[in-house]
Amino acid sequence: MAEITVVIPVFNRATLLPKAVASVLVQTGPALELIVVDDGSEDDVASSLAPFASDSRLKLIRQTHSGVSRARNTGVRSGSGDWIAFLDSDDIWMPGKLSAQMETLRKSGGTINQTEEIWIRRGLRVNPPKHAVKISGDIFLPSLRHCMITPSSVLMSRQLFDSSGGFDETFPACEDYELWLRITARHPIGLVNKPLLTRHGGHADQLSAKYPALDRFRIQALSKWLSANAGDARTQDVEQVLQEKLNILENGYRKRNNEEGLGYCLVVAQRHPNSKG
Repeated sequence: MAEITVVIPVFNRATLLPKAVASVLVQTGPALELIVVDDGSEDDVASSLAPFASDSRLKLIRQTHSGVSRARNTGVRSGSGDWIAFLDSDDIWMPGKLSAQMETLRKSGGTINQTEEIWIRRGLRVNPPKHAVKISGDIFLPSLRHCMITPSSVLMSRQLFDSSGGFDETFPACEDYELWLRITARHPIGLVNKPLLTRHGGHADQLSAKYPALDRFRIQALSKWLSANAGDARTQDVEQVLQEKLNILENGYRKRNNEEGLGYCLVVAQRHPNSKG
């Protein structure tokens, strides 16, 4: 029986997928199962997995195109491991990633940690921006302005994932930011201080390209958190960041004469009057 369930969601990345899969199947240490969730791809995901057909740890699930949140949730529900790890189809793990994380979690008694990572943008290695430097412990406040956790670097207990409610499938983007807000508000985040993930970016099919105004979804996440956590001691901090992001988004919409966007900002501001600029 697998100790760790690894979930790879994939959509139209059959050519990239094999490297990600191979980086999982070479992991040593805890027994794992790998669930690839094909989110309605138009390319041949099944054929790309043919080289791994003899590995009984690999399972392919297909669903109609519903987004990365549902794909990840589907993979978790289909697995049996007490621990959950995610890997994006264009990212690659280093050998020993899972064993290093599992060892750290056992020693600390924690329920979630992540690793350091190498950034590749359009084929070139780059330094991550200062705001993306990873920290451990209570990271809720810095997580308000920026997403501080990379899904591909995470190992977390199934109990924590389930009790937190999993990914919100109504979010077409920034779904990870929204989940991490819920988790970091209640749980410390561990860090394995080794670059055990190679993270690729700059693809035309990334959600940041499809949804250029990503702060709209971060605002949605902050609004959701405030509605669910009335009276929390950190409400004022969340309201301040919500105000900052609303001001930035509103200015952008005003420059583009985007009435629909301005209307959205007004609705959020009315819902959270303490966040008005």
